[in-house]
Amino acid sequence: MSNHKNTPLRVHSFESLGTYDGPGLRLVVFTKGCNFRCLYCANVDTIPMDGGTEKEIEDIVKMAVSEKPFFGKKGGITFSGGEPMVQAKALIPLCKRLKEEGIHICLDTNGSIWNEDVEILLSYVDLVLLDIKQINPERHLVITERQNGNTLRLAQWLEAHGHPFWVRYVLVPGYSDDEQDILQLAHFLEPMKMRQRLEILPYHTLGVHKYEGLGKSYKLTDVKQNTAEQLNKAKQIFDMVLDNVVMN
Repeated sequence: MSNHKNTPLRVHSFESLGTYDGPGLRLVVFTKGCNFRCLYCANVDTIPMDGGTEKEIEDIVKMAVSEKPFFGKKGGITFSGGEPMVQAKALIPLCKRLKEEGIHICLDTNGSIWNEDVEILLSYVDLVLLDIKQINPERHLVITERQNGNTLRLAQWLEAHGHPFWVRYVLVPGYSDDEQDILQLAHFLEPMKMRQRLEILPYHTLGVHKYEGLGKSYKLTDVKQNTAEQLNKAKQIFDMVLDNVVMN
């Protein structure tokens, strides 16, 4: 068993009363570090492990407890990023404390990192927000520079272990909007009873200014944001196979 001391969590930023990352009102913790290199990453400044702020576990617990009156029955805390699984070891004792305080925990993850710490961490997590970028392995490699095998295996693991999850799917024109790919993903998810919903997330360019600030080039300058028709078409395809498909 790993030794899970109270290691500080390296945090990029916090968002209070967020409505976008999980059910209800949530304290969203954007962690530092990511193993993916997504072409359209909106939080490119969270990718490196350096920078940000080291936060002690009890400081984050106090923040969550102070906002608990606003959470109601559905809300809680969400760990996003970056990729939170990069800091799974630090998140274990933190999530254990949060559960002691009766706080609902969401983990927004690309699902690609798997080790003993990740498995222990998931035992404290109430809901996984699983970002599946593409089911087609070649196109997934183009989008992220990484393989998608572990991500798909995590979905199967969550199903096998009775662990609730949502799927998040960013619809990027020319990269993840192929009708056959969408249909294949829908059929992959169809038998999974623990999948509570699928969120179609529109492609956006809100993070492009961050690339300029970091002296990096944004590679999808020619990709236009989704039309309503594109989003509706993707939803129609998912709806043919799955229930609880929403556009976020």
